Amino acid sequence: MIDVLVAGGGPAGLATAVHAALRGLETVVVEPRTTPVDKACGEGIMPTGVAALRALGVEAPGHPLRGIRYVDGPCRVEADFRGATGLGVRRTALHAALHRRAAGLGVRFAPGRIGAVVQDADGVTAGEWRARWLVAADGLHSPLRRSLGLTLPGRPVVRYGLRRHFHISPWTDHVEVHWSRHGEAYVTPVADNVVGVAVLSRERRSYDAHLTAHPTLEFLARAAPASAVRGAGPLLQRTRARTAGRVLLVGDAAGYVDALTGEGVALALATAEAAVRCLAAGRPEAYEDAWRRATRKHRLLTHALLRACHHPVGARLVVPAARALPGVFARAVHALQ
Repeated sequence: MIDVLVAGGGPAGLATAVHAALRGLETVVVEPRTTPVDKACGEGIMPTGVAALRALGVEAPGHPLRGIRYVDGPCRVEADFRGATGLGVRRTALHAALHRRAAGLGVRFAPGRIGAVVQDADGVTAGEWRARWLVAADGLHSPLRRSLGLTLPGRPVVRYGLRRHFHISPWTDHVEVHWSRHGEAYVTPVADNVVGVAVLSRERRSYDAHLTAHPTLEFLARAAPASAVRGAGPLLQRTRARTAGRVLLVGDAAGYVDALTGEGVALALATAEAAVRCLAAGRPEAYEDAWRRATRKHRLLTHALLRACHHPVGARLVVPAARALPGVFARAVHALQ
């Protein structure tokens, strides 16, 4: 019987595997996709996420990020991170770096998916695998979360994300959030000659149609695409609990509010560390509280921003309000970094 079986080989699953291997736990990751795995993602990693990667022994290539800038036409406000830098990194590059680290520590990988799960007092059986613990890191629409009865019904307002890269030199060393009444566009430098732009909205439209809502980004229409458009959503995923017996949920599988504050990767790394720490201590029941502590600031701020931009008028007030109260804006950025 192995120690930890991980369902899903994205950043959350690979971080879980690395943490487990560093603690001497025999670990297997089951993932149907080939490496490197890509997905729609803003690709900006907050300073806490960069520090978490380094603690794992992972160095991913990317573009340093100095802070966050909000833009609404000519109105803009920015705040630098305090005492550290973030990192803009292609999702595929991040995945490859985590995969190399996990493989170097002896983590085993198996193609496929985790199906039916049977638990008893000593372990978990999932197909051919028998493990002391199962960590579900199988993404936003986690099949394991649903099969365990941990998914709560969504709310009427749902949002979706689309992302594409462009061959263009970065014009900023901040993550730029461009606001409009239709949604937001997130500009993240990921290399010296590549910029990623993710759009978030309640409206189901094409990527190009979404970009037209942001006149300050109209010059991107003349830039050569560096990737295909990828989508994700609905983003809101409500979860009844993060544990079910010997199964723990990490990353997006544990519940998701929105990509608005750009902390997905940092939270994936934080929840992976918390889950393995609880398992190594023999206290899996402590993970629920650990998850709440690790995600509290993110959840509170994201819910607040979503309420503010729920209506078009509110969305147009976010940047002017942040500009009028730069100290408040800076404190919010520092709280999340």
